[in-house]
Amino acid sequence: MVNCCGLLTEKNEPVPLKQVEVVVKVQGHVASVSSTLQYENNEERPLEAIFVFPLEGDAALCHFSAKIGETEVVAELQEKQKAKEQYDDALSSGQQAFLLEESEESSDVFRLSVGSLPPGEKVSVTLTYVTELEVQADEALRFCLPAVLNPRYAPRDTGSVPEVTSALDGSVPYTLSLSVDLSSPSPISKVESNCPLQPLKYLNTEKTQATVSLSPGHKFDRDVELLAYYSGAHQPTAIVEMGQPNAKSGSLMGDPVVMLSLYPEFPAAVTSSLASCGEFLFLVDRSGSMECNMHNDQGAQMRIDSAKDTLLLLLKSLPIGCFFNIYGFGSTHDSFFPKSVEYSQATMDQALEKVRGMKADLGGTEILLPLKHIYSQPCLPEHPRQLFIFTDGEVWNTKDVLDLVKSNAMSHRCFSFGIGEGASTALIKGMAKEGSGHAQFITGTERLQPKVMQSLRFALQPAVKDISVKWNVPKGVSVTPLSPPINVLFQGQRSLLYAQLTGKFAEATDSSVSVQYRLGEQSVQNQLSFNVKPGENTGLTIHRLGARTLIRTLETELRTAEQDEQEGRRKEEAERLKKRVIELSVQSGVSSVLTAFIAVCTGSTQPVQGSLVRRHVPTPRAMPSFRMMGRGPQMYAMACCAAPAMAFCQAPSPPRMVMKRMACAVANRDDVERVAMSGDLAYDDMEEEAPEEDEASEEEEAPEEDTEMSEPPQPPKDLLLQLISLQKATGSWDLVAELAEVFGKTEEELAKQRPPQVDSSVWATVLALLWLYGFRVEDEDEWQFVAMKAVSWIRAQTGGSVSQCVQAGNALLGCQVQQGTLGL
Repeated sequence: MVNCCGLLTEKNEPVPLKQVEVVVKVQGHVASVSSTLQYENNEERPLEAIFVFPLEGDAALCHFSAKIGETEVVAELQEKQKAKEQYDDALSSGQQAFLLEESEESSDVFRLSVGSLPPGEKVSVTLTYVTELEVQADEALRFCLPAVLNPRYAPRDTGSVPEVTSALDGSVPYTLSLSVDLSSPSPISKVESNCPLQPLKYLNTEKTQATVSLSPGHKFDRDVELLAYYSGAHQPTAIVEMGQPNAKSGSLMGDPVVMLSLYPEFPAAVTSSLASCGEFLFLVDRSGSMECNMHNDQGAQMRIDSAKDTLLLLLKSLPIGCFFNIYGFGSTHDSFFPKSVEYSQATMDQALEKVRGMKADLGGTEILLPLKHIYSQPCLPEHPRQLFIFTDGEVWNTKDVLDLVKSNAMSHRCFSFGIGEGASTALIKGMAKEGSGHAQFITGTERLQPKVMQSLRFALQPAVKDISVKWNVPKGVSVTPLSPPINVLFQGQRSLLYAQLTGKFAEATDSSVSVQYRLGEQSVQNQLSFNVKPGENTGLTIHRLGARTLIRTLETELRTAEQDEQEGRRKEEAERLKKRVIELSVQSGVSSVLTAFIAVCTGSTQPVQGSLVRRHVPTPRAMPSFRMMGRGPQMYAMACCAAPAMAFCQAPSPPRMVMKRMACAVANRDDVERVAMSGDLAYDDMEEEAPEEDEASEEEEAPEEDTEMSEPPQPPKDLLLQLISLQKATGSWDLVAELAEVFGKTEEELAKQRPPQVDSSVWATVLALLWLYGFRVEDEDEWQFVAMKAVSWIRAQTGGSVSQCVQAGNALLGCQVQQGTLGL
């Protein structure tokens, strides 16, 4: 497959994108997003443009319209095959047409086909979707406008993979206009972003309505993230949205729909005591793309290095008595130990030595096989399995992976982490959902470690069992759940539930919903009261999110039924589910894997003069800091590509010799083929023999290339990680020179100030705790388990005065930390 570069003229000039405008309306925990882009065909022949772009995996795409010249048409949602046939018929008859469809392999990838665009004509397309806002650890609500679609790695047996084309960083010739209107039942305290913002403007004295926008001139070369902070954002809420007036009563769109936002409160006795057992498995992406930087700013850490630092922190934070193992995956996979080993000083040291030698050298991103291997290993009695997956999410067989995790859901909890921009939201969120775990995304300048520690705390909480939801509604009102049954609850984490309300709503009547579950040996109940009568008209946002939730559930059931159908069973069930998904999708206006948006401009039926020119619209590529890896059996660090959501652009192809060097560094031909399928490489070019003059020019360019590819200066040492790396598995520290260096002292100074009759390890451990609380308290989320182990170790020691150590340590380090603060 040749990796063509986009919407080009015959002279390899770009079809210019004129404008990208995004309007976001945030209402509490949900957002409605409308994106409009305008571009122009400057070629002398009609064009058919193909564009593959990302959306949030949980987004409900509910509107698509197009305007060519002065003619505007709103797309209709139809069964996918029927829509494709209509699109082809329109093109063959000389009409302009648009086809928007969801990928069959990954719900966060869409393909837009723009057909028969006449020469010199302008076109604008508008897409609207609604999405939930994630709650962060600091209770912020996170909105992300995806700009990045990394090429997805396709295993050799994968079928059709959409082509993702890329432009080089800095070539984006347009800017993004984004404005956000916020509305909340409680005051809005602030809005933050990874991109420059205009000042927040309040629209009322209660500060419950506000507006904010990106600063002018922003280039859409990265994901745009917004963090909205509301007062009491973690409080349970319920919103009842009225149905569509002209829809049939009893249908999903005709009846009211309720959205419940639940925050379970666990008893303090349970949350204060974390588990000391378990089997902790860490599955780390070591594909070539993990050589990319975490972000584009100067001094950014590479993804693989961030993962290594995180493994260090995790290994130091594990409880004594647990079991663990670490797996790496790419085109192949391996593990540190043949099977999980008991956590001890010896096994921790062995693992840390292997972590230090880890590289992103395992080729493509093939996550299915290592997962199958892990699930084939027997679980350990009395040690619940906790699986942590770290990946940049560049895989194509997403639904196969999710089906595998779901089929093994009873044997483990799965905590997934999307590293860097462009990680597949469908994959990361889907693995956590199917594995009863929790998903995290690390983008921009965010650190991976705090989010991993939050998930570790969740993993150490006892599993919630026997979850049930009970509704208390007025007589004559019935409740039809739209969300699947709750299978996971964590302290402080939100659960969203959608349900259809059918019946009479003559008066405002109080209702309630109760969530009951078992936590350890305790039976717990959390209750939320709400008014069953619909409130003000908020549009159909909640209805569409509820429909999206139900559609995703039905699609999962359909995949299961189709797999059984291959074995000669459940054919009728599969057909019933297909029909139900299509009906629900068309009724609600929310796209599905079985439907597509089709728009045809019927105003002009002039026949097309000559054949259509097909152009693949590229996405701007954010080039990482490459490190030359030679021509050995290591995979070259592939460039990540950043994709502006719904943006058309182009840049010249990478030089042919660079493509050849990428090919030479891939481990084997199979890897080259599979990466080429995903859009990373132009395989056809790589197969050609280089002319002699090309080889000569390569040699001539080598010295200059070596200069460009020189090792970047090493960042300063992270004193926190240096301190943690010195801790023993039991939780103590030794009095050594490396520890003194963290404190800015010498080993002799530490020894001289040690109180009499105090063991040197006790003294060193107290000093470490004082330094953490005195100088790195803002990073407590990262070192809380390290400190807990240290306190437990000190309490187990006999002899010596802790009070003397605290007093002397404060004097030595120049801090004022109370003994009670340390937990001693």
